[in-house]
Amino acid sequence: MSAVKFELGQDGIAVVTLDMPGRSMNVLNEELMGPFAEVLSQIETDAAVKGVVLTSGKPEFLAGADLDKVYAITKPEEAFELAEAFKTLLRRMEKCEKPIVCALNGTALGGGLELALACNHRIALNNPKAKFGLPEVKLGLLPGGGGTQRLPRIIGIQGALEMMTQGSELRVEQAVKKGIINDTADTIDDMIAKARAWCVANPKVQQPWDQKGFKFPGGDSKHPAIAQVWAIGPSMANQKAYGNYPAIQHIMSCVFEGGLTDIDTGLKTESRFFAACVLSQESKNMMNTLWYQLNAIKKGQSRPQGPAKNTVKKIGVLGAGMMGAGIAYVSAKVGIEVVLIDATQESAEKGKAYSANLLDKAIAKRKSTPEKKEKLLSLITPTTDYSLLQGADLVIEAVFEDRGVKADVTAKAEAVIPATAVFASNTSTLPITGLAEASKRPNQFIGLHFFSPVDKMPLVEIICGKQTDDDTLAKGFDYVQQIGKTPIVVNDSRGFFTSRVFGTYLMEGAAMVAEGVHPRSIEMAGLESGMPMPPLAIHDEVSLSLSILIENQTRKDMEAAGQKFPEHPGSKVMRTIAEKHGRIGKKAGKGYYDYTATGKTLWPGLAEEFPLATVQPSSQEIQDRLMYIQANEAAKCLQEKVLRTVADGNIGSIFGLGFAPFTGGMLQFINAKGLPQFVKRCEELAAKYGERFKPASLLVELAAQGKTLQD
Repeated sequence: MSAVKFELGQDGIAVVTLDMPGRSMNVLNEELMGPFAEVLSQIETDAAVKGVVLTSGKPEFLAGADLDKVYAITKPEEAFELAEAFKTLLRRMEKCEKPIVCALNGTALGGGLELALACNHRIALNNPKAKFGLPEVKLGLLPGGGGTQRLPRIIGIQGALEMMTQGSELRVEQAVKKGIINDTADTIDDMIAKARAWCVANPKVQQPWDQKGFKFPGGDSKHPAIAQVWAIGPSMANQKAYGNYPAIQHIMSCVFEGGLTDIDTGLKTESRFFAACVLSQESKNMMNTLWYQLNAIKKGQSRPQGPAKNTVKKIGVLGAGMMGAGIAYVSAKVGIEVVLIDATQESAEKGKAYSANLLDKAIAKRKSTPEKKEKLLSLITPTTDYSLLQGADLVIEAVFEDRGVKADVTAKAEAVIPATAVFASNTSTLPITGLAEASKRPNQFIGLHFFSPVDKMPLVEIICGKQTDDDTLAKGFDYVQQIGKTPIVVNDSRGFFTSRVFGTYLMEGAAMVAEGVHPRSIEMAGLESGMPMPPLAIHDEVSLSLSILIENQTRKDMEAAGQKFPEHPGSKVMRTIAEKHGRIGKKAGKGYYDYTATGKTLWPGLAEEFPLATVQPSSQEIQDRLMYIQANEAAKCLQEKVLRTVADGNIGSIFGLGFAPFTGGMLQFINAKGLPQFVKRCEELAAKYGERFKPASLLVELAAQGKTLQD
């Protein structure tokens, strides 16, 4: 059974349908492109074929390239030849002098959109779920099928650069507005009919860039208006990427050089830069984690296989603060009935108003409607009455980080909810096993750690207590996927995985302040290393008072267990700023920074309390401290079985903490450095700055065996 179907109509218009057998999506590989090349030969040589409608037999048009093949490439010539082979087919399409219309019934991303761009006309089905874009940069790659050359020639250089360097994915109406889609249809039959009609009306066609006198919309790379783009574009890109994403630079180079040459020269230029991207360590890191490992998680790698799939119909959320209100919103958004409980009706109503505010913003941006707002808000019941939790499948407490308060709401909820219901805590640090002691059914008690703001952050960290059973874990996992989040599963421990590792970043920044490292150097190094925010600024965001509260609780618990609390050199800085000067962070308008209506500046008093050292470390030294301390702690979590899989560690660190995506996550950061080299550098840092840098014994063992961190 061929992956490409060819049907010639009486009007001389052939409908070519891409429909790979045994696959839910069409993928650009030899299985598809081989038959497609044969059909293309027929189109070129058969005089009976007057035009072509290219469409898909799948719900989506075409997903893009076969990443297995791309990931396996080890030589630049292999990548170059792969790109050239695809583009040769596309150029044959463009030069056959017969009209080819792409009838897009669904999503076309990457190579799928590049195939569509090589057609003479594009008609899309008005499918609200369809997306169009060239998102390769998100995997450290660039569009290698002509995207960097055709898109600028269709929509202009500036618009194309924005789309490709940001990896934007557009809805149908956005793609029409940009000029990528030429027409739309409400039904598949109408779409095919329109495509046929266009072919009949345009029997002789030539791509604009193959016509004499072609000009780029808005100007080519030499045009004065576009010269301004090239004057500031690279510096603007570097302001955000800090040179950590070579694909961004390569995309800009492709577009710039292509804007000076003919299309064929530009396509060859693109193939060379594509090869550079494919062989970069950054693309290997990102493909490994953000494609293979993320897909393994989405397919349920961390979910127990026995329990049947579960759907939550009603949920109780205890605590209507920012976290509880956010959980209520994302739950109602997918149609789950929500009972939002707080100590007062006013507080509960305020929690519901959080959803109303988000929806008002969405309506203003034309991303929602008043009807959708009304429907979602009708699902949220703000109350103080625990009896309304009857019939709930799941209850999530998001109250203050205090054992007593959490125990109280646990008892109140369990007195009402069904015997089959799961009780979850949104705690970010308190061990789940300890919290489950307040439960009558600790086997049905689990941690669901959301990240703030809940409506934007894609991760939920699922924590299993000692008695959490497989049914409960499966239900928690299914709920997280039901609300469109990515779940990672970890075992119980103080701070779990994300909070524990995140704390090392904050405290290492503080430790350097204590040593007299210039605060501005610390902050710049944090950004240059690829972190979304520098350590002192983000410490202000989460608040120094919260860090002190957690440290006090940890010290108390460890001493009660007969263990010695390990003093951290950053603690003195944190306590001096917060306790001596009352500077507890951004919420108070002062912490490491002074905050005003116009922005923030580093507090001058830092230099008085912690005088600058005469000799300052290099930026690389600071970056190493900030990155190695986190990655080494992640390895310790894997060693201690807090982390169950390498994939959970990598995805959790990127999606939950924003750990430099170009590294592929904390554990892939170690792999990419090479375990022997990572261990050696940790030992050097430990000798200079303390035992906290001592490499995890797991890494020492694996390095000696010549192994890497793998699931």
